[in-house]
Amino acid sequence: MTAQLDRSLGAVWSPGDACNFLLWAPKAAKVDVHIIHPGDRTFAMQPLEGGYFSVVAPEIAVGALYRYCLDGQTERPDPASRFQPQGVHGPSEVVDTDFAWTDHGWFGIPLEKYVFYELHVGTFTPQGTFEAIIPRINELRDLGITAIELMPVAQFPGNRNWGYDGVYPYAVQNSYGGPAALKRLVDACHRHGMAVVLDVVYNHLGPEGNYLADFGPYFADLYRTPWGHAVNFDGPQSDHVRRYFVENALQWITEFHVDALRLDAVHAIVDLSVRPFLEELSLVVHAKAKELNRKTYLIAESNRNDPRVVSPRDAGGLELDAIWNDDFHHSLHVSLTGEQNGYYQDFSGIEDLACAFRKGFVYEGRYSNYRQRLHGGSSRQLSAHRFVAFAQNHDQVGNRPVGDRLTQLVSFEQLKLAGATVLLSPYIPLLFMGEEYGEPAPFSYFVSHGDPALVDSVRNGRRTQLARFRWGGDMGDPQEDRTFLRSILNWTLRTEGHHRLLWNFHQELLRLRRDVPALARLDKEALEAAAFADAKVILVRRWNEASHILAVLHFDEEPSQLQLPVPAGHWRRKLDSAESRWGGGGSQASDVLVSRGGVQMPLSPWAVVLYAEMMKEET
Repeated sequence: MTAQLDRSLGAVWSPGDACNFLLWAPKAAKVDVHIIHPGDRTFAMQPLEGGYFSVVAPEIAVGALYRYCLDGQTERPDPASRFQPQGVHGPSEVVDTDFAWTDHGWFGIPLEKYVFYELHVGTFTPQGTFEAIIPRINELRDLGITAIELMPVAQFPGNRNWGYDGVYPYAVQNSYGGPAALKRLVDACHRHGMAVVLDVVYNHLGPEGNYLADFGPYFADLYRTPWGHAVNFDGPQSDHVRRYFVENALQWITEFHVDALRLDAVHAIVDLSVRPFLEELSLVVHAKAKELNRKTYLIAESNRNDPRVVSPRDAGGLELDAIWNDDFHHSLHVSLTGEQNGYYQDFSGIEDLACAFRKGFVYEGRYSNYRQRLHGGSSRQLSAHRFVAFAQNHDQVGNRPVGDRLTQLVSFEQLKLAGATVLLSPYIPLLFMGEEYGEPAPFSYFVSHGDPALVDSVRNGRRTQLARFRWGGDMGDPQEDRTFLRSILNWTLRTEGHHRLLWNFHQELLRLRRDVPALARLDKEALEAAAFADAKVILVRRWNEASHILAVLHFDEEPSQLQLPVPAGHWRRKLDSAESRWGGGGSQASDVLVSRGGVQMPLSPWAVVLYAEMMKEET
C-alpha cells in the first residue's frame, strides 16, 4: 500500500485537465473509469498492490461526470466522490478543490472558549442552504456564539434528512449547495472569528445508495449497529477501511478548513484491535493540526460514560478532546419536566444535576434501571473542558414522537432557568438552533427515501424505538413533506415579545460567562454544588483568584424562602431571571447580600439568581 498512501482517494483534478483516479476495490478483478459527460469515454485502471486501482486520465475538465465500472458489468459512483450533483444513485462529479480562502490569519480558538451552536442546514433557514446561513453569522456572534456545529452534510438520499443516512462521506450534500458553498460558509465564519464544527458519522452508512460493499469489505460480518451494518475497523483488510475514514477526516480539516469534528455515536464503533481506529484518528488529526499550526479538535458522542474516550493515551485512553455529557442533560430535563420515560427513569433531578455540576458524569458505576446493569466509569479526573453540556440537542428533541422542544414542554421562566443552568456550568456549552429565543417549531425526524419498502421500514423502526419510551401521542411521519416543513425555524420571532427577552437573556448570560473570571475559567475543582432536595434548589459556587460567584437555581413552581450557606462577605447581584427586564414577575432578591456564613433568600418560581463577591474597595 506504500505507493498509494501519498495519493488521495477518488478523483483528484489538476490544472491542465488531467485527473488522477485512485480507488480501493479488492472485490474487482478489473475496473474502468467511465466518463459519462461530456462525451462518452472509458479509461482502464491499472491494478496496484492491496486491491487498489489507478489511472491518470487526460483531458478531463472540472464538472465531468463519471462512474466506476466493475469487472465490465456493474457501474457505481465513486466511494470517495467529492460531489453527487444528481443524488446518491447518480454519477460522481470531478471538482476543483482550490478555493480563494481569506482566512490566512485564522489559527482556531481554544476549546475552553467554544460556545457551540448546533444547527441543521436544511431547517435553519427557509432556503436550507449553506449560503443562507452566512447572513446570520453576525447575529450569532453578537449573541455570544463562538462555534457553529453543522449536523452531517455528507451526501444523503433525497433533499431532506438529518444527515445520519449519508452514504458518501467525502461528498457535500448537493441540495445544501455542494463543496464550494460549504467552503464559503467556513471562510465567512472565520472572518467573523467563529469556528466551524462538522458532525461526521463513522459508525455506519445509510441504507439507500450505499454501494461500498460492491467494492470491498467495508462492513463487518460479526457486528451490527442499531442503524445497519457496522464498519469493518478490526477485521481482514480493515487497514484500508481505516484509511478511507481517516483520509475523510483530514479532508474536512485541510481542504475545508473545518476546526473540529463531532464524532457521532462512537459507542457504536465496534473495534477490538490493539490500536483502535479512534486512537489512530486522534493521532493523525492532532498531528495534522500541529503541522498546520491550527487548533483542531475531535469531540465524541458516546452513551457509555467511558472516561477513556478523552483520557490520555499513556493512561490507556483514546485522547479525543471532549465528549457530550448526556447525564447533565438528562438530570436537567427531569428537573424541569418531571418526565421519567425511557432513560429518564434513571434520574432523580436536583441531586443528580448537582452531581453533574461537580463531577461530569452522574453514572460512574451506578446501577441503571434503564439498562438493568452497572453503568459508567469515574469522571472525577477529567477536566471540565472535556465535557459539552446542553439543555437541548437534535437527538433529545428530534427523537421525541413529534419533535417537541422544551418550548412546548415548559414555561417561559423554565426556559430561562434551563439556559442559565447550562451557561453557568463549568463545561463547554451547546445551544440547539432556536433555543436562544424559544423557537416553538418542532424539530422532527424526517427522511426522503425513494424506496417505498425502505420508507415503511423507517416508519416501523421509529415506532419501535419510540415505544421503548412509552410516550403517548402520534408519531410524525418521517417521509411526509410537512414533517420537514414544520421543522424550519421562524427567525423573525427572535425580535418579538418574550422571544426577544429570551434572546437578550441568553446574550447576557454569555456576556457574564466571558467577563466574570470565575465563570470564564472552566474548572470543576474550583466549584461547589449543593442540592437542597426538599426546596428543589441547587447552590453553585465557582471561584478563582480574581472572582467568586454564587448561583442559586430554583426548580419549583412555588416561591419560597430558604436559608442558604453563603461564605461571609458582601455579594452583589449580577442577574435575576425574575426581574421585569427579563419578562419575570419582579425580583425579590436583595441587590446586596451581607453574609456572616448564611443568608435567608427569597426565591421566585423557576428562578436563577447570580451574585458576585464584592471586593473590599466596593464595600
